[in-house]
Amino acid sequence: MAKLYFNYSTMNAGKSTVLLQAAHNYRENGMDTYLLTARIDGRAGQGRIASRIGIGAEADTFDSGDDLFDRIRQRLNRGPVAAVFVDEAQFLSPDQVWQLARAVDDLGVPVLCYGLRVDFRGELFPGSATLLALADEMREVRTICHCGKKATMVVRQDERGRVLTTGDQVQIGGNETYVSLCRRHWREAVGDRPPAPSPCGKYSGG
Repeated sequence: MAKLYFNYSTMNAGKSTVLLQAAHNYRENGMDTYLLTARIDGRAGQGRIASRIGIGAEADTFDSGDDLFDRIRQRLNRGPVAAVFVDEAQFLSPDQVWQLARAVDDLGVPVLCYGLRVDFRGELFPGSATLLALADEMREVRTICHCGKKATMVVRQDERGRVLTTGDQVQIGGNETYVSLCRRHWREAVGDRPPAPSPCGKYSGG
């Protein structure tokens, strides 16, 4: 039975490596896959998923307004697909997560999403929040803090290495911008300040 999977992590945990290895395993057994990644993140080149260890693969790209159910349906019309892989899933809109769920339910194709759970402010990405609500199975891709404990948070740094606590949720960057930390060291890095309440009563970064 097809399922919607959410493989989540913090930065630099190797989630793209896990995705690429899983997709390779399908292809090695003669089964086609369909790879998608966010157009906004072009660090590896447009239409390409790449890992820090040097492996990569071509992929179709999506923007927040694209209908992913329709994209998957069109791909299936061209031939069978054993699984759909979505990298940078934190950039999905909530509607797109529902579209992926429909693809699983109505088209019968497994969809495996890989992405970040929280941003540098300790807040869920909207796409990740919806995946946490809808996914049939969730798996954590782990990495470690400098202290050796499991890293669950990430800080954003400026060009001088200073930790930032405000800013837009989305800012593309790699090791020069983001550092993965355990919760304790993330609290120390940001000054142990919880997010301030927004006017609507929900929490926002700042």
